[in-house]
This record gives sequence, structure tokens and C-alpha cells, in this order.
Amino acid sequence: MAERLLGVAASAILLAGCGSARPPAAVPITTTALATVAVQAERVPLERRLDGVIEAVNQSTVAAQTSGRVEAILYDVNDFVPAGAVIIRLRAAEQHAGLSAAKAALSEATAREAEAQTHYRRLADMYQRKVVPKATLDEATANRDAAVARLNTARAGLASAKEGVAYTEIRAPYAGVVTKRLVQVGETVSPGTPLMSGLSLQFLRVNVDVPQSIVEQVRRIREAAVYIGERRIEATKVTIFPEAASPSSTFRARLELPENAADLYPGMFVKVGFVTGEAERLLVPARAVVERSEVTAVYVTGAGGRISMRQVRLGERFGDRIEILSGLVAGDHVALDPLAAAKELERTASRAAS
Repeated sequence: MAERLLGVAASAILLAGCGSARPPAAVPITTTALATVAVQAERVPLERRLDGVIEAVNQSTVAAQTSGRVEAILYDVNDFVPAGAVIIRLRAAEQHAGLSAAKAALSEATAREAEAQTHYRRLADMYQRKVVPKATLDEATANRDAAVARLNTARAGLASAKEGVAYTEIRAPYAGVVTKRLVQVGETVSPGTPLMSGLSLQFLRVNVDVPQSIVEQVRRIREAAVYIGERRIEATKVTIFPEAASPSSTFRARLELPENAADLYPGMFVKVGFVTGEAERLLVPARAVVERSEVTAVYVTGAGGRISMRQVRLGERFGDRIEILSGLVAGDHVALDPLAAAKELERTASRAAS
């Protein structure tokens, strides 16, 4: 229906010749029965768009921290892994045996320490009553201190044995996706052997090479956004590295993106818009623009409520607003509902024909 109305409107009038990041919304007014908006020159951010590459903030390769044979691999490439989940399990017979020995040593040291403390208190009381000499008390004191030291050593040994058992279960350091599996079940690994690589999609950033000609404006303003199709994602932080790369003389910039940015993945190429200043642009609501085949137009209301369709040339998009490069001038009134304007124009053309 809209295409038929556009065709009727196009035959009824002569198309006029052709004429970043939240601009203030224009105030709608009403002309005849149509809601319209006045076209005005507005100051909007001036952007320079460059190519960037997305990377994950958290990406790493986990390695073995103890020797052992791979007993089970619980996740594979492209699997999502919760934070702290066991991803690989090593055979742990030796480590469990060491843990049992450490527990036994702690039990013995605890009993020896308790006996030494009791013996020391008994001799200390006897020494106060002048029953035993000072040398006997000194010997009991030394035995007590040695028993306390052995108990502390046994406790440390138990903690170390528990850690050794924990090393046989390799856990994910953060929630993420597995990108590489570097071992097979049955392989023997040693400390430092790479086991599995992964990354988190929760926090992403973009690396961009900024030309020397605009780096000062970028460094001063520190505002940028990533463009994915018609979607604009504001960077939460812009970091400019302090030295230029040789021989390109470009400066590396890093943009932090909002948490859990949808449809973005490490390795993707994206367009990055850096704000370098401000400029005046003619903007209209994007919903007021009609695009059919090779015709891009808006409906304009003139004196006496007369409606006409005017071809325009579009520029950049700013949220729900779009730049008009030619075809409109400041002060024109554009219909917000192109379908209603087309119907009104058709009725006007029918009345004129009759």
C-alpha cells in the first residue's frame, strides 16, 4: 500500500533536487491533520571512523600445576564453562596417598604436642614448689616448643597435601567458552604443560590504530562508539597508548565495551567512531524517511498545509535521527508519518483530477 501511495505521489508532483551522538530531540508541531517536525541545524558530534578488532579482556591458557595422567576431560571446544567448574581431572592416587600421610602426621604431632604441654605444666608447678631443679624445667620447655614446631610443620604439610590434591582438578578461572583443547585422555602431564584455552564473552574491548593527525583530539575528548550495522554501542572507557608505532606513526587505542555486549565476538572487525569535535547538521527522525527502490524522500508541508514529496540525500545516522545532506533546508516541516502524508497527497491529487 505504501509503495502504491508513493508511486501516486511521485507522479503527482515533481521530485525536488537534492540539497554522532545524541542530538536534542526536535519539538513536533501540527500542520493540517499531520504531525510534523521542523528541520533545524543542530550541533552534533563530529566523528572519524576507523577499523578496529574486538578482543576478549579475559583470555588465557590453563596449565598443569602437578604431574599426573589425564583421567577425564569434561569440556571441549565451543562449550560454555561456568566459573570454577572442573574442566580436566588428573589421576590423583599419589596425591591422595600423600594427603592421608599428612593427616596421620598431623594426628601424631597433635598428640605429641598435647603430651609435651601437659608435661611442661606439671614440671612448672613442681619447680614453683622447689621440687625439681631449673634444668629439668628447661628441658620440658624445650620439648614443649619442639612439639609445637612439629605440630605447625604437620599442619603446613596437610595444607600442602590438600593443595596437591586440588591441583589434580583443573578449574575454570572465570566463566567463558573453550577455544582450544591441548591434551587427550591418557596423556601424562607435568607442571607447566598447557591443557586448555578459553575466553570470556562477558567483557570485550576493541583495539584501534589512530592516525597521528587526530590523536590529540581523541586524547582530549575520549569519546567513541562501535558501530555494528545500524547499532551504536558507546565505549565505557577510551585509553590511548603513549607511544606511536613505527613506521606507521599511529597510536594504539583501546576501547572498553559495556558488559555482555550482544552479537560481538573476539576477532571481529568493526567500525569505531572517535569524536573529534562538533559540527552543525540537518537532522530528521528516521521514521519520517521513505526508501523505495532508488527513491529516498520525505513529505514536506508548505504554506496552507500543502503536502509535497521531496527527494533527499541521507548522511550519517545518530540514534533515531538521520542526517539530511541535501533536499531540505532549515525551517522545512517534515511529516512524521509518511503513510498518512501519502494518503493525504493521494486524496489531494484525486480531487484536483476531478
